[in-house]
Amino acid sequence: MTVHGKPRKAAVAAWIGSALEYYDFFIYGTAAALVFNKIFFPSSSPATGTLLALATFGVGYLARPVGAFVLGHVGDRFGRKRVLVTTLVMMGGSTFLVGCLPTYDQAGLLAPVLLVVLRLIQGFSVSGEQAGANSMTLEHAPENRRAYYTSFTLNGTQAGQIIATAIFLPIAALPEDQLLSWGWRVPFWLSVAVAVAGLVIRRTLEETPAFEREVAGHTVAKMPLAVLFREQWRDVLRVVVAAVIASVSTIFTVHALSYAVNTIGLERGPMLWVGVLANVAAVITIPLWGRLSDRIGRKPVFAGGSLGCAVLMFAYLWSISVGDYLLIFIAGIVMFGVVHSATSAVWPSFYGEMFPTRVRLSGMAIGTQIGFAIAGFAPTVATAVAGTGPGSWLGVSVITAMLCLINVAAVLTARETYKVPTAELGLRPAERVTV
Repeated sequence: MTVHGKPRKAAVAAWIGSALEYYDFFIYGTAAALVFNKIFFPSSSPATGTLLALATFGVGYLARPVGAFVLGHVGDRFGRKRVLVTTLVMMGGSTFLVGCLPTYDQAGLLAPVLLVVLRLIQGFSVSGEQAGANSMTLEHAPENRRAYYTSFTLNGTQAGQIIATAIFLPIAALPEDQLLSWGWRVPFWLSVAVAVAGLVIRRTLEETPAFEREVAGHTVAKMPLAVLFREQWRDVLRVVVAAVIASVSTIFTVHALSYAVNTIGLERGPMLWVGVLANVAAVITIPLWGRLSDRIGRKPVFAGGSLGCAVLMFAYLWSISVGDYLLIFIAGIVMFGVVHSATSAVWPSFYGEMFPTRVRLSGMAIGTQIGFAIAGFAPTVATAVAGTGPGSWLGVSVITAMLCLINVAAVLTARETYKVPTAELGLRPAERVTV
């Protein structure tokens, strides 16, 4: 059975919404790596301040599983659109307020406490963003192009990183006193424009044909979480394990930046440009990997990208340790912009295809956000285990490679879904007969 939806409109809405939402999320990561250790934890040693600043980045991931349970229920019970509008309002408001916070010198311990509270709100809202956008796009897409269309959700995420990093480039070039006094606040204040633009876009979204059929047939689960954990708990667990591949992203965007600037002493500007160019490459390559996945399957593309990241992280962090900018740019762009994009292109469809319509948003949200919570603390754990010295790159690379291999095991032991009809996704054999 083919889903006759509006895949292009859904993909564009998902792309723009994700770009706007993840602009908010990633400017926090950049600020945590560059300035938060100095303005919210100034009384700590440089190493401890960096560790605490990175921990506030990870704290946002703690709220993600909680938000996934709440927003997953809302999305499967009342529709995908309601979740997408809610998440945008919460993210825009909390991000703007981060830019209004007093520093430690102005308010003492209250300042980092408020920072953590707002970070928790950010994490809560993000938990429903990708699962909602992925569900919306997948359920509008033609059966033979589901990976291609859903890949635009992650394509938008990369675009959000480009915008966030690009805005921080002139900010990072400010004199130290201006950067720490007012400069770091500007990107957070701009989230007001992000929220308004996103709301206009999201309010024009139409509900998916698959969910509308559930409503018309009176088959919408009243308690989707109960159905999910009764019938699909194995798939939720598999998604949790596979989602630790997000550690590559957090190590690249947060830990590597902090390591380069605070430990090795490299310039902020060039390191931010690595992120910009890698994400530009990702915007180009993600749809191509999605198209390939629609032809040869989800598993080979996903697993191949994960294995490539396990190897290339060594090259990237080593190039930072020796301070070779040319190697840094080459390794960073190839790893994150090309190879890691294979995983980003596939997981939106692969995870969603594991679940039927009635619990799809819940299953994706809960599974990914628990896995992402683990990945969110990867920079903190890597720093704590490997240390902050110049030679710490090797230990961090080993930890990242291990997480990539865990992902590969989960992917290769999953069932292939790229040829399964949309109406039969996530169903048991007996249920497929009735469909």
